[in-house]
Parts: sequence; C-alpha cells; structure tokens
Amino acid sequence: MTGAAGEPEQFRRAVATLKSVRTRPEVELTEVRPPQRLAPWAFALTAEVTGPADELSTGRLVLLHDPDGVEAWGGVFRLVAYVRVELDPELAADPLLPEVGWSWLTEALEQSGARFTALGGTVTQTSSARFGDIAGPARTDDLELRASWTAEDAELAAHGTAFYDLMATAIGLPPVGVTTLR
Repeated sequence: MTGAAGEPEQFRRAVATLKSVRTRPEVELTEVRPPQRLAPWAFALTAEVTGPADELSTGRLVLLHDPDGVEAWGGVFRLVAYVRVELDPELAADPLLPEVGWSWLTEALEQSGARFTALGGTVTQTSSARFGDIAGPARTDDLELRASWTAEDAELAAHGTAFYDLMATAIGLPPVGVTTLR
C-alpha cells in the first residue's frame, strides 16, 4: 500500500528505487495490490517475460517493510520473489535443474550488486500430463522459484535489476547486448 497516510519516508524511498529500474523491453511490469498482513507496509509488482520460442515466465516481487524491524528478517526490508517459467522437456529432464534454477537467483543478486542477507527459498519442478477432453498440450513442464531475502538498506534498484535478470535468464533470453544466432 503506497501513498497511504503516515507512510514512512524510508519506505517511499525504497519503492521509488524499485520503480526507477529500467527493464528490458521483453519485461512487462504491472503494479498490483500487495499482501496485506505480512508487514505494516508493502508494495508489489508482477512481471511477464516472453522468451525466444514464445515460452512464458511470470513473476511477482513483493517489498515488505516494518519500521521496527523483524527479528526473523534481520532488518526492516524483506523482498519476496516468485518466478514461474515454462520449460522445454529436454531442460526439464536435467536432474540438476533445481540447483541451476537457484543459481540463476544467486548470480543475479551478486551481479547486480544487491546488498542482502538471510536469503532462503525453494525451487520446484512440476510436470503435468493432460488426459481426456482437457484442452492444451499433452504435457507441460514448469519450474517455480520462491525466495526471500533481507535488503540491507532502502536502495533497492539492484534488487529489482536482479529480479528482472532472473526472469530473463529463466526464460532463456541472452544478456542485454548479446544477439543469439539461429
């Protein structure tokens, strides 16, 4: 809830830095209503990225702020990320996929220069097979990454950059400035 009466300056500044991040043209952002009971102040964005073969990566980034701090967070700002990406069957068969998925996040945070502590989360692989009269492909494979971490200060641009880079990497987009040959 941004723009509310009594909103802490530190929270307004953190939201402004998240909104200031320039994303790749493939990333479509939408501000959405944040969760209401996790922290006194919250802000949320959803993102969609379409990959080279029309695969879809969807995500959500939530900023939680408690001016008094939360012991479990080890700070006053907590970022919560959710990313879901469609996989091709060959990639989905890789037994190291969960570790690779987690490395996409840790590398994005490190490369962006985000200052953080208390990183934790899960990576889940799912495969669905359709039978009978259900429309859609016979089989789909997905990866879901759920993570949260504590930002060390209100400067969150690097955290936003890391999240958008994570989504681009998950969908298979090359780094900015790199062209893939087909």
